[in-house]
Amino acid sequence: MGTESVQVFGRKRNAVAVAHCKAGCGLIKVNGCPVEFIQPQTLRTKVVEPILLLGKDKFATVDIRVRVKGGGYVSQLYAIRQAVAKSLVAYYQKYVDEESKQQIKDILLSYDRTLLTADPRRCEPKKFGGPSARARYQKSYR
Repeated sequence: MGTESVQVFGRKRNAVAVAHCKAGCGLIKVNGCPVEFIQPQTLRTKVVEPILLLGKDKFATVDIRVRVKGGGYVSQLYAIRQAVAKSLVAYYQKYVDEESKQQIKDILLSYDRTLLTADPRRCEPKKFGGPSARARYQKSYR
């Protein structure tokens, strides 16, 4: 058998991030770029939240490479964040032990549910007779 690895996806609106998690030395790369280079700084904290919550020691034994496509910039960052969290949980379930996986899962869920479950909300399609999905054109009586 080859290297121990899992592939997991994260979603937010139209953005899809695929995380490939394998045994390694603590690398986390997004589209080939280290996670430390994500701009702006305020949104970088959102991406590294799983790492901050669980501590660097949990991530020290794995390498995570993320490919992200679609959606806008913020949606992509939220998709990356979800993919990273889910990939670690999946890796621990498959190759480590059930107990530590459950601990990780509980920590993540108690902080923010969207770290492990996708947000099902989507953009509502526009209808005729108005400028947007719900708003109608103004009606004139004279």
